[in-house]
Amino acid sequence: MGPIHLFDLVSQHNAWLSVRQSAVAGNIANANTPGFKAHDAEPFEAVLNAAPLRLATTRPGHMSPPQPGPPVTDVRDEDAWDVLHSGNSVVLEQELIKAGEVNRSFALNAGIVKAFHRMLMASARG
Repeated sequence: MGPIHLFDLVSQHNAWLSVRQSAVAGNIANANTPGFKAHDAEPFEAVLNAAPLRLATTRPGHMSPPQPGPPVTDVRDEDAWDVLHSGNSVVLEQELIKAGEVNRSFALNAGIVKAFHRMLMASARG
C-alpha cells in the first residue's frame, strides 16, 4: 500500500486556516486603529497551485499526465466593503464572515479525517 497523502493535505489546510484565523483576529483587534489596512491570507487554492505536485506514471501502461496549460481563473484579492474616514479598511461584518468560513473549514477537515480514520481502522481489522 502506498503513502496516504490525505492526512498531509488536511494538515496543510489546517495550518493555512490557522494563519487565516490569525489574520482575521488581528483585523478585528485593530478595527478602531486609524489607518489600519485589513489583511487576509492568500487563498488556499493558490497555495496548492504553487506546490510542486505532479502526477507520475509508475508503469508503462499508465497514461502520461497532461501538460499544464494557462490558468482557468484569475485569483485576486477582494477589497474591503468600505474604508472609514480614519483610513481603516476593517469591516467587522466581513471579518466575522471570514471567521465563520474558517470555523466551517476546520469542522469539515475534522469530519473528513475522522471518516478516513474509521475507514482505515475498519480495513485493518479485516
